Amino acid sequence: MRIVSLLPSATEIVCALGLANDLVGISHDCDYPPEILGKPVLSGAVVDPALPSEQIDAAIRNQVHRGMSVYHLDAGLLQALRPDLILTQELCTVCAPSFTEVVQAAKILDAQPRIVSLEPNTLEEILQTILLVGELTGRRRPAESLVAELRGRIDRVCRAEWKERPRVACIEWLDPVFIAGHWVPEMVELAGGRDGLGRAGKPSFPIDWDMVIDYRPEVIVLMPCGFHVERALRELGALERLPGWEDLPAVRNGRVYATDASSYFNRPGPRIVTGLEILATILHPAQPFFSTPKGSWQRIEHEKGE
Repeated sequence: MRIVSLLPSATEIVCALGLANDLVGISHDCDYPPEILGKPVLSGAVVDPALPSEQIDAAIRNQVHRGMSVYHLDAGLLQALRPDLILTQELCTVCAPSFTEVVQAAKILDAQPRIVSLEPNTLEEILQTILLVGELTGRRRPAESLVAELRGRIDRVCRAEWKERPRVACIEWLDPVFIAGHWVPEMVELAGGRDGLGRAGKPSFPIDWDMVIDYRPEVIVLMPCGFHVERALRELGALERLPGWEDLPAVRNGRVYATDASSYFNRPGPRIVTGLEILATILHPAQPFFSTPKGSWQRIEHEKGE
C-alpha cells in the first residue's frame, strides 16, 4: 500500500504499526519517528513559523479571514506519488491541510485514492483512530496490541492515589493566550489535577486574561501548539508582561512548566499517553510514578514574591 500522511499524528500512527516503508509522502510538520525524515514533503506553511507568537496568530487570522488556506499543498507531487490512501484532517484549520483541500488536489489523480479524515477530540477517540488506521492498512492486530499497551499505561495513571488535586491552567498559545482543549482537560483530570478553564472534547480557545487571574492556577503548564521546550521558553516574556502574572500562585510557588508540546500534547497519536505521564509527573513531583523522556518538560525558575 502507498500511504500519504498530511498529519504528524497520522504519520506516527502509521509508523507505530510498522508501515514506515509504505509511507510515500508526508507533511512539512512530520518530524517523527526519525526514519520518515527524507521522505517527499507535500505541504508547506504559508506563515513563517519562526515569527513571534503574536505575529503568527495575526498572520493566520488574516489568511482565514480572507478565506485562504495557511498551507500550500503540492498537487503535482501528490499525483507523482500515486497514493492508495491519504490521511488528513478537518479538526483544525491551522494544523494541516484540510480535507476539502486534499479532495480538490486529488481530483487530478489517475486513480482515486481513499481519503480519510481523522478527527479525534478525546483520549478514547485517539485510541479509536489508531484502530481505524490499523483497519485501513491491514494492520488490525498490531493496532489492537498497541492500543492495549496504551490503555494499560492510561490505567496505571488512573489508579494512582493523588494526595492533592491542584488547579491547573494549560496554555496552548502564549500571545494571545489560548487555553488548551480537546483531550488536554481530560488528561489533567486523569493526571490528578483540576482544569477549571479548559473545555474537554472542545477546541482550544482564546481567553480573557482576567479569567486566568480570577482562576488563580496553582500549576501552569505551557504547551504552545507546535513548540518544543526551547521555543516555549523563548516566548515566555509574552506572559511575564501580563498584569498580575507575578501574583499567580503557580508563579509565586515556582510551579510553571514548559513542555515539548509538539511531541506530547498537540498531536493525537501514540505519544499522547507519554504526555499524560508527563502531566502526572509535573502535577505530583513528590509521587514519581513515571519516567519521562529527557527534555520533554522543564520547570521554569521564578523568584518567589515577598
